[in-house]
Amino acid sequence: MKQIPLPIGVEAEPGFDNFVIGENAAALDALRRLAVPSPPIYLWGPAGAGKTHLLAALARQLRGEGARVGWFDATTPLPWTFDEGWWLIVIDDADRLDAARQHAAFALFVEATTHGVQVAAAGRFPPVDLPVRDDLRTRLGWGQVHAIKPLSEAGTRAALRREADRRGIFLSDEVMDYLLTRFARDLGSLMALLAQLDRFSLAERRAVTVPLLKKMMSEEGTGP
Repeated sequence: MKQIPLPIGVEAEPGFDNFVIGENAAALDALRRLAVPSPPIYLWGPAGAGKTHLLAALARQLRGEGARVGWFDATTPLPWTFDEGWWLIVIDDADRLDAARQHAAFALFVEATTHGVQVAAAGRFPPVDLPVRDDLRTRLGWGQVHAIKPLSEAGTRAALRREADRRGIFLSDEVMDYLLTRFARDLGSLMALLAQLDRFSLAERRAVTVPLLKKMMSEEGTGP
């Protein structure tokens, strides 16, 4: 019989302190030191590079100071209603907004400007290349723009090993090599896979090995 692991909070909440910096020190420093309100700040880069983590870290920092935050992305149901009590509006996945959400995002920008509310946004492309309406594209590129670069292989390995250590998992070189050669290389996907593997190993009461990883892939439909 499998042991059912209890959700006892091993997942780390995104913060500036647990962001793996790599080549993104300038963006991290800009967000840490952001004086609210400032002109909009926009992060761009490939999926899994850490954009959402940084936006969540900014929101967490402000909430820790007693601020309220509005968070929107391509899946947030309409209507998007502005709240004068917000200190920060986050718009994630800006490149994936449909026409209705682009209209809603622009309306939020107008309200934010009127009421002195900070806007932070992210997407896969720089503002000039965003597939959105012109007025929204202009707003997104108006302030600070930072490219978020994915980690190198060495950086990815170090980040995975650090997270495994935090979870109390021994991650052998064999398992590490399997993860990096058979699955998407972006850190976000690999961290999610490591969390899934952690839960599976607890349920199976077995150490993390390549055979266990293969069994999880077979039983839970996880695949490269």
